[in-house]
Amino acid sequence: MHSFMPLRLRARLFFALATTFLLASLTATAEARLPDFTELVEKAGPAVVNIRTVEKAKPGPARGQQGPQLDENDPFYEFFRRFAPPGQPGFGGPPQPGGGEQQRPRGVGSGFVVSADGFLLSNHHVIDGADEIIVTLTDKREFKAKLVGSDRRTDIALLKIDATALPTLKFGQPDKLKVGEWVVAIGSPFGLENTVTAGIVSAKGRDTGDYLPFIQTDVAVNPGNSGGPLLNMNGEVIGINSQIYSRTGGFMGISFAIPIDEAQRVADQLKATGRVVRGRIGVAIDEVSRDVAEALGLKAAEGALVRSVEAGGPAAQAGVEPGDIITIFAGRKVGKFSDLPRLVGNTKPGTQTTLELWRRGQTKTLNVSVAELAAERPVAAAPGPAKPPEERAVNWLGLSVSGQDGEKGKKGKGSVGVTVAAAKGPAERAGLRQGDIILSVNNTQIASVQQFAQLVERLDRKKVVAFLVRRDEGVLFVPVRP
Repeated sequence: MHSFMPLRLRARLFFALATTFLLASLTATAEARLPDFTELVEKAGPAVVNIRTVEKAKPGPARGQQGPQLDENDPFYEFFRRFAPPGQPGFGGPPQPGGGEQQRPRGVGSGFVVSADGFLLSNHHVIDGADEIIVTLTDKREFKAKLVGSDRRTDIALLKIDATALPTLKFGQPDKLKVGEWVVAIGSPFGLENTVTAGIVSAKGRDTGDYLPFIQTDVAVNPGNSGGPLLNMNGEVIGINSQIYSRTGGFMGISFAIPIDEAQRVADQLKATGRVVRGRIGVAIDEVSRDVAEALGLKAAEGALVRSVEAGGPAAQAGVEPGDIITIFAGRKVGKFSDLPRLVGNTKPGTQTTLELWRRGQTKTLNVSVAELAAERPVAAAPGPAKPPEERAVNWLGLSVSGQDGEKGKKGKGSVGVTVAAAKGPAERAGLRQGDIILSVNNTQIASVQQFAQLVERLDRKKVVAFLVRRDEGVLFVPVRP
């Protein structure tokens, strides 16, 4: 009995030591896997700047605690109320003496140095409308910045301050960024300079604008972070923090950054000419849904649906028609419809190139000459259809249609399409409505009421039907599911 007890005690002691060692090893491994941002921040932080903008305003009577341009619900209101200079009118301080124009805060943002001689990148919306831009470095030096140029479409601004030997940030490669990778943001949320937040890449290629595939992250970004850098673990800039998704005005777990390669392309043009030149071909586009792709016989829901073609524009001269689906531009695949504006916009005006499209069951290749994108032009609305002279009901779709004289076929040979006089059942649920002009059914162009009725009666009543419809100023595909 006495000889057995020491063995059991030794076994318990061994088990306890083994457990302690295992837990210590697991803890050390977990700690080793957690990222350490200290070295990154020490290296990159000095190149991040705070940006304040002011605007000129004529003096007026003080209005208590409410700012002259800021609503109480504005995220900047509390900051300016608490930290505005004592003489700032409209925030409780007495008006400044001397009359004439005064300056008042307009906004707070961030930026970062991209060259040692004083060039900075930020967002267009940070400096838009400002009369004066003040840049503060981490060493507390302040400079009045000159606006070299800005681009509203991509929300990029290039600034210049009179300084030399500044710390700079290197650019990374956003195309090598992986979802789930750690990233860091440095900026001035609510004016709190050099605030560091971290998170992961949530998604890539998010479409929130015509010309930008955004990087989505869960990094905490708030008003004032705009224009600051998004950094990878090597301390390289891979994006510019630009937008957040929010219902409150503050961070809710989703933020978006402009890929730095896109920003650099814009900044290079701003530095060279002060403006951005983009290509255009003169089409209005929409996405291709899965139902439409299935009905038309496309292998996948890809490409850009041409809703309208600018009269006399590059696309019209090349032979592009409303209802075409552009699948390739300049040898590059158009996976999502938002890819097309980027591909065309990045093409130098005057370039001769090709585009491939899908039209009524066939693939066509057209030559197009890219023009320069100027101010946006409104597209004239199509004239309303004349009163229907003839009606023909198509009961199983719930459609009643009539002939119409408004649309002419290519080269003027006969009318094209039929007008919807009434829509019920499946057609109404799909979104067809009175006055729509049906130009084609699946891949077949419509020339008369009789042809339309015969064609619809022959359709498979278990499959989706794609109607190409002219509505107002453009065309769209309406998939009808029986």
